[in-house]
Amino acid sequence: MPLHFKTSGAKTPKNILIAFEKNQEDKGYVQALAGLAYEPTLSLNAKDTVTFFHHQQEQKIIVLGLGDEKDLPKSYHYFRSVVHQMRSKAALVLEVHGSHLSEEYLTNAVIGLRQGLLNVGSYKTNGNKITEPELTLVIKKEQKSVVHKALAIAESQLSAMHLVDTPSNIKTPKYMADFAIASGKQYGYDVKILDKKQLTKLKCDALLAVGQGSVNESVMIVMEYKPKKSKSKTPQLGLVGKGISFDTGGISIKPSANMGYMKSDMAGAAAVIGAVELAARLQLDIHVVGIVPAAENSVDALSIRPGDVIGSYLGKTIEVIDTDAEGRLVLADGLAYLIKNHQPDQIIDLATLTGSVIAALGYTTAGMFTQNDEMASKLTQVGTKINERVWRMPFWEEYATDMQSDIADIKNLSAKPVAGSVTAAKFLEAFTSDHKNWVHLDIAGVAFSDTEYAKMRTATGYGVRLLGAYMEQIS
Repeated sequence: MPLHFKTSGAKTPKNILIAFEKNQEDKGYVQALAGLAYEPTLSLNAKDTVTFFHHQQEQKIIVLGLGDEKDLPKSYHYFRSVVHQMRSKAALVLEVHGSHLSEEYLTNAVIGLRQGLLNVGSYKTNGNKITEPELTLVIKKEQKSVVHKALAIAESQLSAMHLVDTPSNIKTPKYMADFAIASGKQYGYDVKILDKKQLTKLKCDALLAVGQGSVNESVMIVMEYKPKKSKSKTPQLGLVGKGISFDTGGISIKPSANMGYMKSDMAGAAAVIGAVELAARLQLDIHVVGIVPAAENSVDALSIRPGDVIGSYLGKTIEVIDTDAEGRLVLADGLAYLIKNHQPDQIIDLATLTGSVIAALGYTTAGMFTQNDEMASKLTQVGTKINERVWRMPFWEEYATDMQSDIADIKNLSAKPVAGSVTAAKFLEAFTSDHKNWVHLDIAGVAFSDTEYAKMRTATGYGVRLLGAYMEQIS
């Protein structure tokens, strides 16, 4: 891995990066480091940089501004941006001074530096020949544990980002299952895969209905991480992630514009896989089960139709109004399976579920739907601290009436062109068996977006760090 750390600096590194909070810059240190005859004027805003050259030692000194306290949650972006801008320069060697940083800033520095090395062009003909910058982080000995933890977070995020960015002709439901199996073997958690035959026997009819028009069969991925000393059979936390490997919209087909981005419709699944992996990497003291109902929503003679009535694992019947409202169908079986077979104390599901949540909240926060004030408060607090924000949406019972069907127990889409994210969450609530500690996160606006790190939309890794921080808090 091209990111290393050590407890003393190199003698003559060609490039040095040092970051300071606004108005806390050590100008004397920069003066000495750059061999300047004067004390430099800095006072940099967040993400600003200024470069000095030490001509005698042929060094370039880059000073990065971290801004004020309010900028701390986003500071990993500042480090990532610097590395991203430099990565095109072959054989770049960069030494980053981090021994003066607080634990929070150092964590974000490590995450940003590691993410800055991400190669999104792995499918280019020269994709594996790109020369990565060589990064060395200089820290104190007592900061090693902080760095190791931050690296685990970053690597788990990169696992999720890799999954989301993988093209759907490669990323089938089976591919996601194999990915989880490999991760479980490497990091020490159990993975069980329920295939079509088993899902049919279990009557996971909603999940199977979504995938029945595809040549790639549906699966349900069941992951379980349990601390070695834990004796409890009941998980403290259950996670469910929407795993639609590609979404054409089915017979209710989507417009062609930007349909290629529907490879990201399993970002909720990627977040859950990444979060379970992170719990195992950090050996958190929490028993967690992750469920990924995975399917490809395709168009075929066998595809479900608008107007069809299908079953579900819970036994409720569903009138399919729109086949493009498929994510809630697979989540219905995933939630019901989790609750019946594992009885977790708390449940969080994540899904790129609706365009409505983007219309309401944009691309800066996920929509949160829950009846549980305590879980909502904790998720809001941890999300704000790490820039993976959530915003609690209204969730009153009046919205449930919009999901009533004349011929089935429930329908999968409201007839009203309003409150789409809320009514979608109300549909899911019907499959939670009135579990008191359940939160639904609609991450459609934050999981896959335009960034400075790619020419097109790309994965953000949203949810992995949020779930990791939440697991630490409740454990």
